[in-house]
Amino acid sequence: METDLTWARLERAVTRCRRCPRLVAHREAVAREKRRQYRDQPYWGRPVPGFGDPRAGALVVGLAPAAHGGNRTGRIFTGDRSGDWLYAALYAAGLASQPTSTHRGDGLVLRGAYVSAAARCAPPANKPLPEEFEACREYLVRELALLAQLRVVVALGGLALQNVLRAWAAAGHRLPRPLPRFAHAAESVLPGGVTLLCSYHPSQQNTFTGRLTREMLEGVFQRAAVLAKG
Repeated sequence: METDLTWARLERAVTRCRRCPRLVAHREAVAREKRRQYRDQPYWGRPVPGFGDPRAGALVVGLAPAAHGGNRTGRIFTGDRSGDWLYAALYAAGLASQPTSTHRGDGLVLRGAYVSAAARCAPPANKPLPEEFEACREYLVRELALLAQLRVVVALGGLALQNVLRAWAAAGHRLPRPLPRFAHAAESVLPGGVTLLCSYHPSQQNTFTGRLTREMLEGVFQRAAVLAKG
């Protein structure tokens, strides 16, 4: 019961956060103005909490919610093309109950996986500032502490990798030397035995150009599923 209450407290802290004036202004403006195709839908317009299995062995860390994805639906990587790719890969690896994530009430359940982000508010031009990452780091640190069965962290992109390493250190863990460098499917072991996996982010910039294919993304999560089970 205490664990459940702790997760609930964390979610309340995230969704009520107003630490970054630039991000607050942007996420709320997007929620008011909306995209034409979503004009009849209410927008979440707040920081987006993590989502998934509190007993997860695999943690997935992205960059930040999309303006008309997570900022609209209230669930990380939900309602946009990046999420379409991510959850399809999680499903193919046996970590999700269905391959799609469209809204908070769609029935999706993650099994052994938890999805989070380095920043919790949709940023202008999809680019959080360094000080905004720093202001948000506490939430990722708290997730790392709560995920008692964590065995693997998947960093989606180079900035996610940097922020995972900083959160790992802020959580009181040692960092490997030299520090892991980003490359797709790169794998390293953090002190304490947690494996760090890297993947290109499933952004349209990567998927439309073929830099990231579905097979490449599925390969990373199939590996993560194996590691998550120990």
